[in-house]
Amino acid sequence: MARQNRTKFSQIAILFMLTLGVLSVIVSAFYASSFLAILGGAIIFWGAILLYITPSKHVPLTLLNASAEAAAANIERLISELNLSEKGVYLPPKNLKNIDSSLVFIPETLKTPLPTPEETNEKLLTNEKTGAFITPPGSALSRLFEEELGFSFTKTDLNQIQNKLPKLLVEDMELAENAEIQIQGNTVTLEITGSILNEICRQTDSQPKTHKQVGCLLSSAIVCALAKATGKPITIQNETRNQETKTTHIEYEILEG
Repeated sequence: MARQNRTKFSQIAILFMLTLGVLSVIVSAFYASSFLAILGGAIIFWGAILLYITPSKHVPLTLLNASAEAAAANIERLISELNLSEKGVYLPPKNLKNIDSSLVFIPETLKTPLPTPEETNEKLLTNEKTGAFITPPGSALSRLFEEELGFSFTKTDLNQIQNKLPKLLVEDMELAENAEIQIQGNTVTLEITGSILNEICRQTDSQPKTHKQVGCLLSSAIVCALAKATGKPITIQNETRNQETKTTHIEYEILEG
C-alpha cells in the first residue's frame, strides 16, 4: 500500500511538472522570453521521461523522442546564440550553491576559471559573462537514480558508482541489457548495450553542439553522478553509438579543479 501511495504521489508530482512546463512555454510566447521557452521545454521533456519510467509507463517512446528533439534543439540554439565552443564542464558540489543539484558550465575559453558557488544562481551567464550555465539534460534522471539507490551521489565514491550503477541500469530499472563502467586514471568509460534510451539519445546526434558540449540524456545523467561522487569537474570527451550492436560507448574525463 505504501508503494502504491508513493507511486500515485509521484505521478501527481510529475503531472504538476508537465503542467508547469506547458505554462512556462505559454508565458514565454507573451513575453518573448527564450529563457522561459527553453526552461518550459526542458520541464516538459523531463516530466515525460519520469512518467515513462514509473511503473505504469503511460508515455510511448515516440512522444519522448519528439520531446528530446525539441529539448536538444533549444540547447543547441542557446549555445549557438552565445557563440560558445568549449566543452561543457559538469560542476562538482563545491562549485554549486545547491550541492544536491547539477549544472553544466560552458566556458568562453579553456582558461576561464570555474564559477564560484555564489555565481551558480538563477542567472544564465556568469557575473563577468565568461560562460553560460545550463541545466543538464540528465539531471532529473540522475536524481531518479539516487532515489532508486537510496542515497545521494554526494555521499558515495567512484568505486560505488562503478559497482552499483550498472546493476541499477540493467537489473533494477531495466533500462539496458548490459552496462559496464571502467576507470583508468582520470578517464571513466561507460559501455552500455540495448538501452531503451538509445533512440532518444540519437536525437542529440543531430544537434552537433549539444552532442559535443553537453551530451544526451544518458551520458548527462551518468556524468551528473560522477561529478557528485568524485567532487571534481567532469567533461564528456566522446560519445559514440554502434547501431548494429546497439552499443553506446561514452568517455568522461575527470578534471582537476
